[in-house]
Amino acid sequence: MYNFTDEQLRRYARHFRLKECGFKGQAKILESSVLIIGAGGLGSPVALYLAAAGVGHIGIIDEDAVDLSNLQRQILHTTAEIGIPKIESAKSKLLALNPHIDVSTHHTMLKADNALEILSHYDIIVDGSDNFATKFLINDACVLLNKPYSYGGILRFSGQSMSIKPKQSACYACVFDSPPPEGSVPNCASAGVFGSIAGILGSIQATEVLKIITNIGEPLYNQLLSVDTLTMNFRKIKLKRNPHCRVCGENGITQLQDYENPQCALH
Repeated sequence: MYNFTDEQLRRYARHFRLKECGFKGQAKILESSVLIIGAGGLGSPVALYLAAAGVGHIGIIDEDAVDLSNLQRQILHTTAEIGIPKIESAKSKLLALNPHIDVSTHHTMLKADNALEILSHYDIIVDGSDNFATKFLINDACVLLNKPYSYGGILRFSGQSMSIKPKQSACYACVFDSPPPEGSVPNCASAGVFGSIAGILGSIQATEVLKIITNIGEPLYNQLLSVDTLTMNFRKIKLKRNPHCRVCGENGITQLQDYENPQCALH
């Protein structure tokens, strides 16, 4: 049995009172490790909620610095931090919220030559990226490492999310196969994104991660959750794993590749 401190008993009291979570579930959260890829619109709420929940080790990978245009949706960062690396801004907020967790930072872009090494140190991966190249690379790396992960994508007033359990549920490539041609899909910079959409989808992703850690409920395996906030319509699309998927199928990939980089992951 996990030996909770008095401070932890108070901090996580609302989790302890949930019969589905309780002491056993909170102990799993404290012992877990999660890597968040991207400290932007999606990564911000994911990181804050996982830190608040007590995830023992949170990793954040991002190569960018805080920009004024980020602040409309990226709630980890402040005006005073414009120009500093996002990973530094993110780490300071997470430790201020919960000083008892460990936060590791990776100031780099995720690429085929570093993805396996970075992801291998974490139990669960969160895709908070904003481009197809990274999303397909995350999927490939998680399949090769057999790491569960949460996918999220936002654009304009809409968002999508699904959870992937490699070799058991549909992976990202089972659904989308390969990145679209350059210029065929608008990006967030050109099409815009309603700031609060990032909070909705990021909160869904954080919830999925905590469900996977604690084995509570039914994660979005083999389901794509589509959200249209103009109508507040939430729709689940049932998916099936493709046995011939080029990534997770019978003759799937054995090594990583870098993809071309048209931005934003919502069709």
